[in-house]
Amino acid sequence: MERTNMFSMGISQDEMRRMCSVHLTEDGQLEILDQTQLPGREVYLRPGTAEEMYGAIRTLAVRGAPAIGIFAGYCMYVLAKQEAGKPGFRERMEKHGAYLISCRPTAVNLPWAVERMLRVISSHPEMTDEEITEALLRESIAIHDEDMEMCRRISEFGLTLLRDGDGILTHCNAGPLATSRYGTAIGPMLLGHERGMRFHVYADETRPLLQGARLTAWELHRAGVDVTLICDNMASLVMRQGKIQACFVGCDRIAANGDFANKIGTSGVAILAKHYGIPFYTLGPMSTIDMACPDGHAIRIEERDGEEIRRMWYEIPMAPEGVPCYNPAFDVTDHSLVTAIVTDRGIVYPPFDVNLKRLCRETSGREESR
Repeated sequence: MERTNMFSMGISQDEMRRMCSVHLTEDGQLEILDQTQLPGREVYLRPGTAEEMYGAIRTLAVRGAPAIGIFAGYCMYVLAKQEAGKPGFRERMEKHGAYLISCRPTAVNLPWAVERMLRVISSHPEMTDEEITEALLRESIAIHDEDMEMCRRISEFGLTLLRDGDGILTHCNAGPLATSRYGTAIGPMLLGHERGMRFHVYADETRPLLQGARLTAWELHRAGVDVTLICDNMASLVMRQGKIQACFVGCDRIAANGDFANKIGTSGVAILAKHYGIPFYTLGPMSTIDMACPDGHAIRIEERDGEEIRRMWYEIPMAPEGVPCYNPAFDVTDHSLVTAIVTDRGIVYPPFDVNLKRLCRETSGREESR
């Protein structure tokens, strides 16, 4: 569908936003492309209540750390429109924010976006509810526009690490669906393809929710990128066969020492890449870096319903009744396995504890000087 084409030229910023999987409609409603329905159907949802917004995140109708951040910003604006003029407006918005933050604990972009929106409220005690609501609209749009620009920058930096003809392995989904515009880990491939470069991408299916099969393969195929789907446990073989020259993955939270959380199975890919001498990169915006988190041990890992393993894609259960299922949604990749971290402010190489701190300090200094 034309509305999901992130790469159309000569269109306005408003039109570009509305092409993203998370956006505001022309009449100010929050609309998302339901990722649980892909690739079979393109279904758009319009969550209007706090409960529907929470459910959209929890059920993965909207997913991907940057996309969740964009979504959270728009949620706070839509909720403010509903609460404006009611007694206790500011306190009610605080409660809505805390409720949304409680939904998924691993990705840092969710609390980052909600807290950014709440700061708009707390920093303007003199404003009326209606004025605050308008300020929240501007802030939510700013979050979205910044993410589109961050994705472009990440894609440009990431593309410098690739050569024409490379084979690239990616895990889970970090394309436009999970972010905006180009995406993060998928962005360099899409940008390079636009510029005439040829890549062969191997997409892990990413059990148990098959984000690689349903989403990454869908995005790359629609964009015209040469993509092959493999099962997660085939990654070692394609690396051994010399088909992979680089691994690109996204990230949901980066600790101060360079450890990072991403979709379950990512750390296994990193271990294999280390064994075969293949560069392994994680790509994400500065908002994903959590300098208050010292290392991967401090990252809380979300656990999901074991039935996603047992019966999610099958008419009959694929495991005997009574056998427990352990279903962590993420794992932590140790910084020692990472070749570099690609951000919208540049490529960070080891030692990560030193260079991430320097990058965050320099970025903060630039923002304060504006």
